[in-house]
Amino acid sequence: MDKFFRLKENNTNVRTEIIAGLTTFITMAYILIVNPLTLTAGGATGMDFNAVFVATALGAGLVTIMMGLFVNYPIALAPGMGLNAYFAAVVMSSGGAITWQIALASVFISGIIFFILTITKVRQMLLDAVPESLRAAITVGIGLFITIIGFKTSGLLTGFYIGQEGAKPFTEMTANDWLLQLGNFVEHKAILLTIIGLLITSILMVMRVQAAILIGIIITTLIGIPMGVTNLGSLQNAQWVPNFSSLAIGQLDFAGALNAGLLTIVFTFTFVELFDTFGTLTGTAAKAGLLDKPDAKKKIGRAMLVDAGGVSLGAMLGTSTITAFVESAAGVGQGGRTGLTSVTTGILFILALFLAPLALIVPAAATAPALIVVGVLMMGAVRGVEWDDMVYAIPSFFTIIFMPLTNSIANGISFGIVFYVVLASANNLVGGKNKIHWLMWVLAVLIIARFLFIDINA
Repeated sequence: MDKFFRLKENNTNVRTEIIAGLTTFITMAYILIVNPLTLTAGGATGMDFNAVFVATALGAGLVTIMMGLFVNYPIALAPGMGLNAYFAAVVMSSGGAITWQIALASVFISGIIFFILTITKVRQMLLDAVPESLRAAITVGIGLFITIIGFKTSGLLTGFYIGQEGAKPFTEMTANDWLLQLGNFVEHKAILLTIIGLLITSILMVMRVQAAILIGIIITTLIGIPMGVTNLGSLQNAQWVPNFSSLAIGQLDFAGALNAGLLTIVFTFTFVELFDTFGTLTGTAAKAGLLDKPDAKKKIGRAMLVDAGGVSLGAMLGTSTITAFVESAAGVGQGGRTGLTSVTTGILFILALFLAPLALIVPAAATAPALIVVGVLMMGAVRGVEWDDMVYAIPSFFTIIFMPLTNSIANGISFGIVFYVVLASANNLVGGKNKIHWLMWVLAVLIIARFLFIDINA
């Protein structure tokens, strides 16, 4: 294993990598339930909950193992949040014109487009095209993004409309006026458990305890049992054997997906995934110190190929776009540096097919502290932004701030790219010497077209 995964070369060992993989899995395990709930939408999309659950676990497991074996990166992949909601919204809002079989075919096609963009090295050009300050900002933005996920899933951060529509949960808010505030510690024990878990994890980190994040999750889960937050009910009358009979293999409707009216849907899946994956791959790889290695560009290219294949594979199995997960940063924060971390996470996803009730007893209040602490770890990249140069500082700030506030990695990168191209061009007019890669111009035009002609909140 040391020779295959280059453990010594990356200053790590088997124990550290396995702990890191377990940590990543635990922080991602929520997707096993959230994705089926999102895609089935209470039966509104026509998809089967069990089929989506099996597709989620199987797809995440296989593609993550591929990432570990073929790329040797500690990055895990699974059906992405946001794109799965978009998938469900497209099906439900079409009035029956777009079935889930057509939508899955659209996702499959977007995967083929990714594959073409990768083998032609267009996606890899982003490493040369995007300035270092923006790449550092992407890491910071993802850190804030993942922290917000921890706040929201635990209930620690909540909010209400302050308009005429009355109060609504934070997760249901749109672009209307809203007010953020702390959750109610007295009424919701899960929030209190999150604070306890955050304190435990932080203390372990300060004391430099190995596996601090994982130990924090386990201890918090155990404390949640007498508090009534950790639900052991899933262990009673549990179904331990997965049912593969209802998978979507062979049911994709390509004829319907190629209808001209669906080009916008395919484009949206492709566009958002392009930036989400780039942001997550580079942000997590930078945190692990992998972008400083001589073969960084080659490895990122391989990672993008695995990602592209994962998109189409996931669609064939019956789930929305499989993408790199920002929660991978939890494993990196735990010391994961090689593909052994990913292989461990992938194997656990496969095992979750048979041990789903056990894997799912970990409450959101126990994983949220891990996500928040990872946000702290990723904030260090802010030192890589040239804050004294407004050509870089302004786009970097927008990259950082729009990710958590719009709940989208792609939106943050989009604003950063457009503002950099405009500001660098303006600076060059007055004697500046900022380099603007031709790909940045192409992306800026596509981004502007997307915002002008596509409803990004659809």
